[in-house]
Amino acid sequence: MKGCSWSLFLFLIIKRKIRNIASVVKKERWNLIPIYSPISEKADLVSSSTPITKTSVGLRSTTIPTPIMPIDGKSSLSRLAPLEAILFDIDGTLCDSDPFHYEAFREMLLEMGYNNGVPITEEFFAEKISGKHNDDIGHFLFPDWEHERAMKWMEDKEVTFRRLAAEKLQPVDGLQKLCKWVKDQGLKHAAVTNAPRVNAEFMLTKLGLDKFFHVLVVGSECERAKPFPEPYMKALEVLKASPEHTFVFEDSVSGIKAGVAAGMPVIGITTRNPGQSLLDAGATFIIKDYEDPKLWKALKELEKKETLIMTPSEGNGDY
Repeated sequence: MKGCSWSLFLFLIIKRKIRNIASVVKKERWNLIPIYSPISEKADLVSSSTPITKTSVGLRSTTIPTPIMPIDGKSSLSRLAPLEAILFDIDGTLCDSDPFHYEAFREMLLEMGYNNGVPITEEFFAEKISGKHNDDIGHFLFPDWEHERAMKWMEDKEVTFRRLAAEKLQPVDGLQKLCKWVKDQGLKHAAVTNAPRVNAEFMLTKLGLDKFFHVLVVGSECERAKPFPEPYMKALEVLKASPEHTFVFEDSVSGIKAGVAAGMPVIGITTRNPGQSLLDAGATFIIKDYEDPKLWKALKELEKKETLIMTPSEGNGDY
């Protein structure tokens, strides 16, 4: 009897410990899964493979999203197989245009005596201006101006930008190699930008990509521009592509937040912005340029996964 009682006592102790461990694991698991709340400019946007839909209270996912988590600074894109589409930002992503934008702002603001005649710094430009929509920039720089006056100033600034960039705009290293890969794979592709359409078309023409993209989506022509997801959602809709089989290239915090909020992984390119800020915004992983070995390793893994998917099952010939 004593042996039986001792065995029963040990059994009950072990059972209780297992139950406690299971409860902790379950609790921690749910604590790690983010749930969408209505998106605002200050909202933290979490990477997800779940598409975002409109509701009466804002943008909200219909299910609990699965976060896209980088592993040891590296990431595989193989879960996207079969890949359907790739979406590209333009400024800073296809070309290093920020120096020309910075110079245009610096030149014009200095002429008008902005900031008591003290020139803006590159740090100010990167934090307050780069990647943002012209409406937001105009309101930030000239909060006391009427909207029409601020937008006229911004239009003049874009003319200055195009003058400065006309003979010097260059593609990001490796861009032509990547574009060839995209075409060889038969993928859908779109350019998605906060730049005015005239700037976007100017840059694509200078880069020799004016006939490359299937779609050009401009933020000002959507309900809301980046950092909101509408521009990327519109690109997916026009391309008839799924966010579960599409990824994005972006160089700015606002652009990364937009792509992530639209339910896609985003590869951050560190043309001008610090890599950590791109990761903090939700980038799946970051690359220096399109020659980066990390990118091509991920693309080769994706190709390998697609080959496995398309290979007939052994013995029955099913695909």
